[in-house]
Amino acid sequence: MAKDMTLLWGNGSPPCWRVMIMLEEKQLQGYNQKLLSFEKKEEKSQEVLDMNPRGQLPSFKCGKHILNESYAACFFLENQYKSQGTKLIPDSPDVQAVMYQRMFEAFTLGQKMTDVIYYNFLVPEGERHDSAVQRNREALRAELKLWEGYLNKTDCCLAGKEFTLADVLVFPDVAYLFYCGLSTERYPALAKYYNSLKDRPSIKASWPPYWFSVIDKEVLKTV
Repeated sequence: MAKDMTLLWGNGSPPCWRVMIMLEEKQLQGYNQKLLSFEKKEEKSQEVLDMNPRGQLPSFKCGKHILNESYAACFFLENQYKSQGTKLIPDSPDVQAVMYQRMFEAFTLGQKMTDVIYYNFLVPEGERHDSAVQRNREALRAELKLWEGYLNKTDCCLAGKEFTLADVLVFPDVAYLFYCGLSTERYPALAKYYNSLKDRPSIKASWPPYWFSVIDKEVLKTV
């Protein structure tokens, strides 16, 4: 099964990491994979464009099916391999409701962290403004406080006691936040969540060997 799968990925990319965690959880090791360099802009190579016309990573092929959005790839793998590995969509409607809510709320978290972490990378120097930096940081701070509140009400995972699809999709963003210097003292519930899952076999096996080199590792220290 896994031999019929190909993943083109970039190191330290939360979307790529989601797919890799998912493949581990579904016991689909042994897939074809190729690590590409963001620094060398290899995501714009013809090899990637043949699979993903957006020129982005991950680029994932499962048999004849191409799924380049990490959420789409993870949903597809869960549905195709329901009886294999970890069951990641629980039967309980109560747990499902929280799981789906957190999963899709994570788009907002991802955007607000991107606005802060990548500001200098994405915005030309002449167009940068201190007021925009401050506004982005305040928006991220408010978002993180929401997630602190959510995690204070759960046992160990986003939807309760069970590791679900929400954790596959959101944990890489949380890990990236702490890589970029987020304070464990200021955000203890997020830190507890991070520490409770970072040694999970699927996460440990797919942990990025390194991260995108242009990122300031202390950019979130004072958020």
